[in-house]
Amino acid sequence: MTQLNFNLDIEILKDSVLNSNLEAVVKSTIVLVLNEYMEKERDDYLQAAAYERSIERIDYRNGYYERELLLSIGRVQLRVPRTREGHFSPSVFEKFSRVDQAFVLSMLEMVVNGISTRKVTNVVQQLCGENVSKSFVSSLTGKLDPIVNEWANRPLNTMYYPYVYADAMYIKVREHNKVISKAVYIATAINENKRREVIGLKIDHVESFEAWQGFFQHLKGRALQSPKLIISDAHEGLKKAIQREFIGTSWQRCTVHFKRNIIERLPKKESKQIIADMRRIFNSISVEEARQYKEQFVDKYEEEAKVQKAIEILEDGFEDAIQFLNQPSRYHRYLASTNSLERLNQEVRRRERVIRIFPNNQSAFRLIGAILMDYENRERSGKKSL
Repeated sequence: MTQLNFNLDIEILKDSVLNSNLEAVVKSTIVLVLNEYMEKERDDYLQAAAYERSIERIDYRNGYYERELLLSIGRVQLRVPRTREGHFSPSVFEKFSRVDQAFVLSMLEMVVNGISTRKVTNVVQQLCGENVSKSFVSSLTGKLDPIVNEWANRPLNTMYYPYVYADAMYIKVREHNKVISKAVYIATAINENKRREVIGLKIDHVESFEAWQGFFQHLKGRALQSPKLIISDAHEGLKKAIQREFIGTSWQRCTVHFKRNIIERLPKKESKQIIADMRRIFNSISVEEARQYKEQFVDKYEEEAKVQKAIEILEDGFEDAIQFLNQPSRYHRYLASTNSLERLNQEVRRRERVIRIFPNNQSAFRLIGAILMDYENRERSGKKSL
């Protein structure tokens, strides 16, 4: 039997399977695979495709019936094909009992790692013990894409998202026989239940005002209401798009990026106390306290020539970097930076490195969407609210 190599942490996957922490996406994927394979088995049994006239035909299609299959992740409802004379019997139910857990783990690996042709072939071989054609695999992959697409376009009017995080990262995609960089736009949010949620994904050519504006318009088209605060880095196109698309929304400049910009302008030596004084500003509990510490910082170091550039950067971006202090204090640690989104980007990057170059936009969207869906499922099932 074919042995599969998993890129994911197998212990985590086993724990998810055994504890039934899988969401509808995985079950839906398994149902699609099994239904499609049973359809192929019926075609082979009849020796004729649907609506095909053939002298070799031995029977005729006679619709479907519903049948449950009990898996280690719970029950799934399958659409079992039947024939007029009733002699056809799919092999799935007999074979699945021998490979149930291996197949579930394979499906998880397949969903989160891009559903490549090779991986789908390996999974079906693991299940059925035989090779399948590339056309069958392509047809199956095409039926899996709507799962990610439906998630990525779901309505956002079921609850209010007061705090939204936005960032972009770059990937490599093959297009017209060339390898080019594409920008991946991701938006996450803290919802009114105080839980993190991924609310947006888009792949575009470059990070620009027009692209960010289109991304925000897509979110608004899915009924996203203007949030209280959007947290991001200081990309000019992103800032402009926020101002244009979200009336009444404040922009919070990521303090981690901002402090890094300030520190880069400090002298390499003897800056330890300067950095400590600067960080005290952003550890304040109110806007008034932050402004007070900032003035003290400027008064203390304004005569030091080597600190002047850092002071200019601080003065220029200070107000945008303390907007989080206008929100309830219990949220301050979560709103000061884009750290949570950066960690999510790193998880995407870790999986994306396995592929290195995507064959097209859809394969990239499928992989990244699956990773984000997996992240969201883990957030719902394994973490408390903020």
